Amino acid sequence: MRFEYSPAPESRATVTLRDSYGLFIGGAFVPGSSVFKTISPASEEVLAEVTHAGPEDVDRAVASARQAYERTWSAMPGRERGKYLFRIARLIQERSRELAVLETMDNGKPIRESRDIDVPLAAAHFFYHAGWADKLGYAGFGSSPRPLGVVGQVIPWNFPLLMLAWKVAPALACGNTVVLKPAETTPLTALLFAEICQQADLPPGVVNIVTGDGATGQALVAHPGIDKVAFTGSTEVGKEIARACAVSGKRLTLELGGKAANVVFDDAPVDQAVEGIVNGIFFNQGHVCCAGSRLLVQESVYDEVLAALRRRMGTLRLGDPLDKNTDVGAINSRAQLDKISELVSSGEAEGASRWSAPCPLPDRGFWFAPTVFTEVSQAHRIAREEIFGPVLSVLTFRTPAEAVEKANNTPYGLSAGVWTEKGSLILWMASRLRAGVVWANTFNRFDPSSPFGGYKESGFGREGGRHGLEAYLDVTGNADV
Repeated sequence: MRFEYSPAPESRATVTLRDSYGLFIGGAFVPGSSVFKTISPASEEVLAEVTHAGPEDVDRAVASARQAYERTWSAMPGRERGKYLFRIARLIQERSRELAVLETMDNGKPIRESRDIDVPLAAAHFFYHAGWADKLGYAGFGSSPRPLGVVGQVIPWNFPLLMLAWKVAPALACGNTVVLKPAETTPLTALLFAEICQQADLPPGVVNIVTGDGATGQALVAHPGIDKVAFTGSTEVGKEIARACAVSGKRLTLELGGKAANVVFDDAPVDQAVEGIVNGIFFNQGHVCCAGSRLLVQESVYDEVLAALRRRMGTLRLGDPLDKNTDVGAINSRAQLDKISELVSSGEAEGASRWSAPCPLPDRGFWFAPTVFTEVSQAHRIAREEIFGPVLSVLTFRTPAEAVEKANNTPYGLSAGVWTEKGSLILWMASRLRAGVVWANTFNRFDPSSPFGGYKESGFGREGGRHGLEAYLDVTGNADV
């Protein structure tokens, strides 16, 4: 049964947009070289004008961060740094509604996800890392680990505020200063975070935010004043950054693409597994590096799982991201929609069978209906390449060994899911899956105390938890290590 819901849009009145935003350097908004416009992917309306940072702007930001590092932040006791992080966390909570609405307007994701997942997790990361700021000597990296210096951070457009928190919070807790570049299509919550830094009285230059496109990110990564680079984004760009950092000696962590396997065994509770499948691939329109985009189903329950999955997909509501009833929002950009459409066309051309959930698409904006492919082989592009959209490829297996072989048959290794009632089988699978995160009877669960990261072409290094602190600390020469 499909229930009809009355529209329940979240008010945009909670957000006050500026006509134009400058760069955040040295604790203040300053003009830059040129400007560009950021639009709403749900309506294609222009939201604001944003400054495009050129190389000279990146120079100013790095110089500001260096000055703050040497004169203020690195010398500040950890307990005092922790107070600032606690203050930022509380301000994120206090302005949570404003942040959630702005994130949805700029990104296109449903307000329920921004409100209930992204913003609370962002605050949680600052709370968690605030607690570490005065305890770094007990983190297992020796009694006197030191900060690295100035950190250049480049974040993607799929979780703009959350990815900012993942990177800024541990960097500041460890005593580093930051120059951060948000994605070109989603800069607005990062700029609102800059206002939060001002409100928290964070010392000028500790956090600097430069907006722009790939050229801005390239200038930041290549800048000689950067001591460490942290990047989340596509594997192709990650490889370029790795090559650039290899000759410069900069420390580097990369969180890149994925093609995660979601493995359903014949004893799994079907309804629970289907909810996990839907959450694994249609959460945030599939714009998730660790999305469960390859579904591996044991042959004996294939028909039952597929039928239940199609029934569940028929209940998904696609539309206005600000409507609290919406399950699937807008694709982030025209370029990403074109990429999804091209890969889906290749799946049909190669002989896979496509089924899309029956839902009308709005006339304006960038939209793609939740889609599932069956009769997929491991040679198909849709089973090999990251689509980064609401598209699921379904394959089958007979034995656990075959499931492991198929799941690992990918150049990626970011995440995986296992659905079974046998605890021993979960542990057996987890020890053999080449993935940085393995979820058992759930998917897309995150916690700031739990490390996250991948293997192979999904990158290296960990973010979150005690393990994530090491990437922002210099422990060389520490006799206690």
